[in-house]
Amino acid sequence: MDLIIIRHGQSEADLLHVHEGRADFSLTELGNKQARSMADWLVSNYKIAKIYSSTLKRARQTAQYLSNAGKIAIHHDDDLMEFQNGFIAGLSREEARLKYPMPAVKFPHTAVHGQESLIQFRMRAETALSKIIHENDPEDTVAIVSHGGMINMLFRSFLGLPTASQISISTGDTGIHHWRIDGEARRVVFANSLVHLEQLSHV
Repeated sequence: MDLIIIRHGQSEADLLHVHEGRADFSLTELGNKQARSMADWLVSNYKIAKIYSSTLKRARQTAQYLSNAGKIAIHHDDDLMEFQNGFIAGLSREEARLKYPMPAVKFPHTAVHGQESLIQFRMRAETALSKIIHENDPEDTVAIVSHGGMINMLFRSFLGLPTASQISISTGDTGIHHWRIDGEARRVVFANSLVHLEQLSHV
């Protein structure tokens, strides 16, 4: 099975410089262009059987471009949403720091300020990934549209890394990752490809 993992395009929160997480912002004009370019590139290079998407607007809108370009069905899944960041969602970094300071030590089970714990976040990633793998044929290519934090949790789940691992994977706006499952073997084919955005720099 081939998994094509995609981060959403630029959102309005990026321009406002606020904590996003569960704050439900839409794509910007640039974000829409990024999503369209991503979709065109993917349908030209892969035969995608199905799309799974977070239910947050920025991901849904990104996934819709891919769905339209390849006439591919979308399955929306709450488990693919970004980290539940509770009361800081939509707040500026400074306001969040002052109103809701983080404890000096935060354990994997710790949930503060209306947030989910690291363990709960990992459990969502494990659930989503397990469901997607078992719902599809081993020969299929499946796309997953999600968020930077969730993509990192999916990455840890995919490779069996510890929940609190300091190993992370960078993902730009509409960054594309290609992961492959071949029997018991799991491999990262490539990570954070932005080749589809090259044409935007010339527009």
